[in-house]
Amino acid sequence: MAAESKAALLAIIAEGKPPIEGKGAYIAELDKGLVPTSDPLYLIGMQVYGYAPAIAESKKADEPAPCIIPFEYMNDFMKDTLMAYGVPEKEAIISADVLIEADKRGIDSHGIGRLKPIYCDRMDADILYPYKEMKTISESDTTALVDGGLGLGLYIGPACMQMAIDKAKKHGVGFVAVQNSTHYGIAGYYATMAADQGCVGWSGTNARPSIAPTFGVEPMMGTNPLCFGLPTDDGFPFCIDCATSVNQRGKIERYAREGKETPKGCVIDNNGIERTDTEGILKDMQLGTCALTPVGGAGADLAGYKGYSWALTVELLSTAFQSGPFGEDVCGIDRATGKKKPMPLGHYFLAIDIEKLCPLATFKKNASNLLNAVRASKKSPLGGGRIWTAGEPENDARTARTAQGGVSVPGALQKDMVMLRDKLPALKEKYAKLPFEK
Repeated sequence: MAAESKAALLAIIAEGKPPIEGKGAYIAELDKGLVPTSDPLYLIGMQVYGYAPAIAESKKADEPAPCIIPFEYMNDFMKDTLMAYGVPEKEAIISADVLIEADKRGIDSHGIGRLKPIYCDRMDADILYPYKEMKTISESDTTALVDGGLGLGLYIGPACMQMAIDKAKKHGVGFVAVQNSTHYGIAGYYATMAADQGCVGWSGTNARPSIAPTFGVEPMMGTNPLCFGLPTDDGFPFCIDCATSVNQRGKIERYAREGKETPKGCVIDNNGIERTDTEGILKDMQLGTCALTPVGGAGADLAGYKGYSWALTVELLSTAFQSGPFGEDVCGIDRATGKKKPMPLGHYFLAIDIEKLCPLATFKKNASNLLNAVRASKKSPLGGGRIWTAGEPENDARTARTAQGGVSVPGALQKDMVMLRDKLPALKEKYAKLPFEK
């Protein structure tokens, strides 16, 4: 059947009609669902004939409505889930805090949405350990190299950032590199840790290969975040935490949960075609046959080489100190067998104690003077919203979500919570009836 459908599509192309004339027949053939999303003919339909897969309606039809759940409840649920997997209480508390902080900041791709697929599923697959004692491989007054033993990055990260801060408080600067860790949540958590303790903070990590280099199509680097944080007088820190790709995998996973297409320009496949079919993208990213584009997009027209070079910088800092793996060695799956495998990641954490250079109050005042001047600068007469600075949207999200009583949990994540509750005996009594269950 698939062969017949492909033949029909080839025949439409061979007629040589303008796309506007052949569009109806081409789309009708693709709507039969016989051609794989990774097939070039499917992609030609999207790029040439304007085919838009109708995924949203089918996904939303059987999903429950979103439910607002208080932060404390969500924090406890995530902590108790991790403890049920064998994470010690101390480490589970800090791990849950990293996750709930993402939800408070409006970073929905890295909070409760990560609990099951990134942490629980990987512990189920024995490619991530609930707990491993960290080992210091080498150390000086201002530096350290730590081995995480493939334990949960959500507690490894905070411990190592605090180590860097402690060194900075004594010696002015502290830098800690980490090897053999795992996904550590939002990088902004660590930069904010430093800012809250009177330091400038910087952190980064590599990840599964997702970004293709400029003029390439093979995923070679992770969505490696650029992340800096510093204290201000604004009531919240300046904190920039952004992937070095146009979009990151977590956001594409969110598009899938919401039944949305991926915006054009975020993903490129082995044929050099920009993809928008979210479900197909996620499948092909597992196979390594499509990649995310760096900040600036594919090619050099919008300076994609800048985002590519920043992604490569983070990859170098996450592997060179650590003698760590990269590329296929951290993809998380054996391409030949489809079996999951560990992803030993590298991180780095830098803290600079401000008081060693100038009074903290002076620094904060100077920082806010500049930030306020930028916010008050002349706006575009065409509109587009207010001028904001990094950390401000996250603070706005925290304020709004606190006012609404917590985080809005969509239907897909409600199902994850139910699955975890029903699977783990330790959760069944305390969470016998979840907030969205009637």
